[in-house]
Amino acid sequence: MPNKHVITLVVAVFCYFTCQSQQDETSKTPAQATLKITDSVVKKAPVFDPLRPAKATFFSAILPGLGQAYNKRYWKIPIVYGALGTSLYFYFTSNREHNRFRDAFKSRLAGFRNDEFFRDAEGNLLETPRVSNDGLVRAQRLTRRNTEVALLVTIGIYALNILDANVDAHLLQYNIDENLTLAPHYKFNSIERSGNAGLTLNYKF
Repeated sequence: MPNKHVITLVVAVFCYFTCQSQQDETSKTPAQATLKITDSVVKKAPVFDPLRPAKATFFSAILPGLGQAYNKRYWKIPIVYGALGTSLYFYFTSNREHNRFRDAFKSRLAGFRNDEFFRDAEGNLLETPRVSNDGLVRAQRLTRRNTEVALLVTIGIYALNILDANVDAHLLQYNIDENLTLAPHYKFNSIERSGNAGLTLNYKF
């Protein structure tokens, strides 16, 4: 009988410590599970964008000045539109004058004598026109040449606007090293009484 009590006591103590150890391991598992190391990689945006010049060129081709805005050269936009506006003004003005002289010349070829050059400033009809037929021919040639020149200048400014945006986009990504310098210099030669000009290239290792 006493042996049974001893055995029962030993089994109870064993079961108690077994259950207690399992509870300790279970309680440690969530805490250990929360200890999780995560590697984080921070990606840095590349400094050089090979498509930037193409984008600036495309934007300037669609709308003059848009490529300069893309390059954040906002001060160039008024220059672009000022140059384009001036050239377009001369183009439309010369073209309008050319049409005036051409219409008057066609009217005279048709036998009419009522064009604007047959009238004075008050609108009265004159016997002798203010501009002769030869004068109308010369005026047409002059205004046509001025119109063509103004058109070429407008196209040139438009092309320069695209070229400027492309070159500026390239230069914005040009890596300038402070250790590399190229500077012009001028030195007066006191012996020969002359000046010497040149360039100095410095590179710091």
